Amino acid sequence: MSTTTINYSVSRIRNSIKAVKEDAFVTDRYIWSVISKYAKMFIKREDSLKKLQRFRSFYKTLPCIELIEVDKIEACCAGVKSGCTIMRTKDKLPTPFEGPVGAMFRSITSMDGSEEVYRTEPGTYTSMTKTTTHKFNKNKYYWYMNEHLYFPNLEWAAVKVEGIWDADITSFVCDAGDEGKTECTLRQDQETNIPEGLFALIEKEVLNEILPQIQIPPDQGDDKNNVFR
Repeated sequence: MSTTTINYSVSRIRNSIKAVKEDAFVTDRYIWSVISKYAKMFIKREDSLKKLQRFRSFYKTLPCIELIEVDKIEACCAGVKSGCTIMRTKDKLPTPFEGPVGAMFRSITSMDGSEEVYRTEPGTYTSMTKTTTHKFNKNKYYWYMNEHLYFPNLEWAAVKVEGIWDADITSFVCDAGDEGKTECTLRQDQETNIPEGLFALIEKEVLNEILPQIQIPPDQGDDKNNVFR
């Protein structure tokens, strides 16, 4: 079960704080930043223990990421022989969570999900192309660099990316309304996708950090135009 929205998660922490000190005040933005910090810590731990597969709600899919062709120099793949086409995501991806082995992508596939692309690095792929058996290798590969995905010898126009994101992904998944207007969920109303069991651990750490700081004056910046109060 998920803790539903960011607003709900922040309110839950706020109510716990008020139970200890009624006149306590901290901004929603600050509470969410601390929740996010400990969420990253526990997600990385669960990934290192190979337990994230049972937390499917963490993963969100970007259904259609457009690709463009770029040169091998940009892709750090200059050592590949001529004739290699390098495709790259047209736009920068939202920031993914980082796990023990890098960006936490669960899968990168063709649009219909029928063909998977496998993770590698530019140097590894360059060395791979120089082996005598490479011509028999039918796998497709990608690497993540500078907020983009790169794909050698891929002829697709777009890919589907499933990962755990440390950023707002609504611009990648928003639907067009009946009049063609893009309809996106406000950031604070988006789901956190943190399972209840894991959030209980996060909540404990958040309160341990925030409660001793309650006497600190709140952020004096003008929050009226910000996403969080």
